[in-house]
Amino acid sequence: MLFWRIPALAPCPAAENPWPRPVQGGKQGHCSALPRWPIAFAAKTGTSGAIGLAPACTPAGEGGQKRRLRLHGCETAPFTIRLDDLGYEVAGRPVLAGITLQSSARRIGVVGRNGSGKSTLARLLAGLIAPTSGQVRIGGHDVFRDRRAALETVGILFQNPEHQIIFPRVAEEIAFGLRQQGLDKAQAAARVEAVLRSFDKPHWKDAPISALSQGQKHLVCMMAVLAMRPQLLILDEPYAGLDIPTRRQLARYLHRAGTRLLHISHEPSDLETCDELFWLDRGRIVAQGAPALLLPDFTAEMIRLGELDDIADLAG
Repeated sequence: MLFWRIPALAPCPAAENPWPRPVQGGKQGHCSALPRWPIAFAAKTGTSGAIGLAPACTPAGEGGQKRRLRLHGCETAPFTIRLDDLGYEVAGRPVLAGITLQSSARRIGVVGRNGSGKSTLARLLAGLIAPTSGQVRIGGHDVFRDRRAALETVGILFQNPEHQIIFPRVAEEIAFGLRQQGLDKAQAAARVEAVLRSFDKPHWKDAPISALSQGQKHLVCMMAVLAMRPQLLILDEPYAGLDIPTRRQLARYLHRAGTRLLHISHEPSDLETCDELFWLDRGRIVAQGAPALLLPDFTAEMIRLGELDDIADLAG
């Protein structure tokens, strides 16, 4: 597994020309607003806030130089996720098609049933795979082609922490991404301790990963990603398979972090607090709006589908 970590100053997103918002095309059609190599291999990329991690616009690291983020009025430019006619195919079969979106919301949700293309969309947004057609821009960057910018811009949490964890002990796992970002051993160790303290988990430092529960492993992945201070954290159904107390505890940690989120889930309750929500169905965005308006329609449609037998249908 290859894991690239290169400290870099990304180009200012304010230098990019903003796109006009497309006109809503109705429920069936394009949405009117846009909103590591696999992450264990390429980007436990890591803006943190209330839990005690320095925000991305502060000095780059312990002993490091300050990031020059005031060019072109960058301190006031909105962070934007933009997709332009995005498509992705596997062996000639379309998985995603015609997705054109734009959003500067701090908490974006993507809801859809299993097989709708949600995880593929997450990997495209994280820069783990290249689109077959169209473009992805996260904070003004093509995160697949510009790996330097990707490491400073986006992080992702997967459904299964085993797909992300690669070291046997907690401190090693958190430190690895920091070393790849350019911190020396002492700086990485200091950051690890600060992160563990901010999560009230200093006693986890030397804990073996193998001794942790599934929920605790999810938390280690979260700490490792947030330690790297990403501008956007993508959540690809990270609560799948977890009980209600564990889900609520992990959600509370994310809320305390204050990080910009894009949360992908088939579970409506996970997305109720999002600022903007997109409904993905059969590889296309079919609706967009506030969760309070969209989730009841989504839930009703899922109940209707549950009365059918499309589980018997084979992929064409």
